[in-house]
Amino acid sequence: MEKKKRIVILGGGLTGLSAAYYLQKDLEERNQEADITLIEASPRLGGKIQTVRKNGCIIERGPDSFLERKKSAPQLVRDLGMEDQLVNNSTGRSYVLLKDGLHPIPSGAVMGIPTQLLPFVTSGLFSLPGKLRAAGDFVLPRGGEKRDQSLGKFFRRRLGDEVVENLIEPLLSGIYAGDIDKLSLMSTFPQFYKTEQEHRSLILGMKKSVPSSNQKHDPSKKKGIFQTLAGGLESLIEGLEKNLTGVRVLKGTKVVSLQKTAGETYTIELNGGTVMEADAVIMTIPHTAAGALLKDSEFDYFRSMPSTSVANVAMIFPKEKVRMSKEGTGFVISRNGGFSITACTWTNKKWPHTAPEDKVILRAYVGKAGEETIVDQSDEQLVSIAIEDLKKAMDISGMPEDYVVSRWKQAMPQYNVGHKENVEKIVHHVKESYPGLFLAGASFEGVGLPDCIDQGKAAVTQVKEYLQL
Repeated sequence: MEKKKRIVILGGGLTGLSAAYYLQKDLEERNQEADITLIEASPRLGGKIQTVRKNGCIIERGPDSFLERKKSAPQLVRDLGMEDQLVNNSTGRSYVLLKDGLHPIPSGAVMGIPTQLLPFVTSGLFSLPGKLRAAGDFVLPRGGEKRDQSLGKFFRRRLGDEVVENLIEPLLSGIYAGDIDKLSLMSTFPQFYKTEQEHRSLILGMKKSVPSSNQKHDPSKKKGIFQTLAGGLESLIEGLEKNLTGVRVLKGTKVVSLQKTAGETYTIELNGGTVMEADAVIMTIPHTAAGALLKDSEFDYFRSMPSTSVANVAMIFPKEKVRMSKEGTGFVISRNGGFSITACTWTNKKWPHTAPEDKVILRAYVGKAGEETIVDQSDEQLVSIAIEDLKKAMDISGMPEDYVVSRWKQAMPQYNVGHKENVEKIVHHVKESYPGLFLAGASFEGVGLPDCIDQGKAAVTQVKEYLQL
């Protein structure tokens, strides 16, 4: 009888779990068999997806949601039979905090790019010279640069420094916890480059690409564009683990070495001395770990590619202890504002199901590229720093009745200029020199939850084609 193919998945975050689940599902549906093993170095699965449930509140340590329009995440929830747990965020105003207080993000702004003129012109976020400079986008020629460039360089050329620093930078750098003047345009938001090339004006191009219904702020619209699960995002990880009935899962197990054999298979050595063989390997571990396993000079980029450290402080207050002059779901902070925190989510407003009616959850974020030492301060210091900054935007009396501090050391991969080209070179080298090895995960082609799921599914397709399953 033909021997069953052996497939090993390195990494038990969302990418690895998605790969394991969809590989198992596909084989079962086609009545095929394979020996699938998932190896995770930590004692738990899910990576940065971690949910704390305490005092009747649901607090996310890592990501809190995913975009509904990116179909792979809600589809995974449905595939697991958990669609009844899907919850959309409540809509509300979002703000930018400057030195003089909170300013609403102008209606119609898409990642900070205006698609409606009146809200932008009347906004207190920008001076008159700043608004006039942004209007230069209507007459400036399209950029001639064909190579990669930084987000900061691209947006400063189109809209000027003030719009970048007071609106675009706080919004975009928060997604990647990165330096907008180093982050790669082609690896993060290539659609903006495409818009400029097709329409010349970024503002006019974005206006044409956004459905008119999305450009009108409708306060009565309660359903937001983000989704989570009623019990917290870790419910998704629990659902995946429960459904991996045809996968051997090894937690708390570290891969010490990965070697390709002469027979086009792989020898994998685990801590403790265990050795296993694989016909194909899906590597979903962070780039730093991949660079430690793969010694070729072609993987030098993984060893030099930076990651930033961030933290967040979720605080539970009695409702009467927090009074807000503005109604909304949270705010980001201008780098010029002089604050230690970078953003705050009014979690109980954005996700009403996460707290009893008599509680308020404020989740403040600290740490970004170049300003990471703050993450090393004690829990008590971070809580004090967060409250001191938050008091400049709202009325808070006393200390929180409880809090959860989450630190993510060297956890946010930086897609700096040249990232896409470097990853493409590595993928080509892997294809030539490591047949049967496939790379996927947040270090490579997207940090969002749907991006990770998509990469896991793409790796499954590659494995099936390679092994002719």
